[in-house]
Amino acid sequence: MSTHGSYSMRSKATFENEAKATVKESGGGGGGKSGKMMSSNSKENLFICFLVALWYSSNIGVILLNKYLLSNYGFKFPIFLTMCHMSACAVLSYVSIVFFKVVPQQMIKSRSQFMKIATLSLVFCASVVGGNISLRYLAVSFNQAVGATTPFFTAVFAYLATLKREAWVTYAALVPVVAGVVIASGGEPGFHLFGFIMCLSATAARAFKSVLQGILLSSEGEKLNSMNLLLYMSPIAVLVLLPAALIMEPNVVDVTLSLAKDHKSMWLLLILNSVTAYAANLTNFLVTKHTSALTLQVLGNAKGAVAVVISILLFRNPVTVVGMAGYTVTVMGVAAYGETKRRFR
Repeated sequence: MSTHGSYSMRSKATFENEAKATVKESGGGGGGKSGKMMSSNSKENLFICFLVALWYSSNIGVILLNKYLLSNYGFKFPIFLTMCHMSACAVLSYVSIVFFKVVPQQMIKSRSQFMKIATLSLVFCASVVGGNISLRYLAVSFNQAVGATTPFFTAVFAYLATLKREAWVTYAALVPVVAGVVIASGGEPGFHLFGFIMCLSATAARAFKSVLQGILLSSEGEKLNSMNLLLYMSPIAVLVLLPAALIMEPNVVDVTLSLAKDHKSMWLLLILNSVTAYAANLTNFLVTKHTSALTLQVLGNAKGAVAVVISILLFRNPVTVVGMAGYTVTVMGVAAYGETKRRFR
């Protein structure tokens, strides 16, 4: 649902808990057992590669579909589009958890916990809607560059909320993160101030949600994994976004029906886009579960770069050497920040 990634539901604490690799227990020596272990490891590696491929395709797919619908297709309703995403997440989360037992269902235990989840849902709505609005005005490549500054905002909000300082090296690593976006902004041919503000706001809201989640759901009795959190946040988001769409996008129904008459694939695109938004969350959870934190960090940085390349090839948006240099500096800064966090925590 980021659009930078989108729709990632993991808080910092959840990330650390879920990022532990799942390792199958195996017996001791013996040639036969050794062969079985190698076979098991090969299957596990293939499974992880398959998950990563699904993760990449769903995350990048939802960004590209959002851009296509909002900018190229004439469907200029980011709030309604986000509501469609949340509706799919609500239904598919329920099916996958209750019927397919993807993860054990965690129940809401108190009114206080429900209010905390509702608060997170509102912040999450703001981040996703802001990201989708920005895609109407900005190229995906620049959108991804701005979205890569999430660690900067996370560090700022974490300090303001907890007054806990990180090592100076960690803060130093954030300098190229911000500097890269400044450089990319100066070299962006299609720079749009309102789109930039919305993208920056969405990135800040995503970081704020991550920090807020770590604070509100910090007790052991209230912690939820990312899939259960999505299960409870999605219906709340739909209840918020539906009236918002009808008030702020009053002609959404008429235009959508008109587009559907002219383009028979309209409903298919909306459904595919919404299902892909849920798939991005599901695969994000599974990849987190089956890989290490470092591997996930590297894959995440590479995913953004892949999204940029594919978007340039598909939408033919003009890019400059300065813009790409800025994005590269930002990605390198994010990688350095993740490494310092890992070493100095």
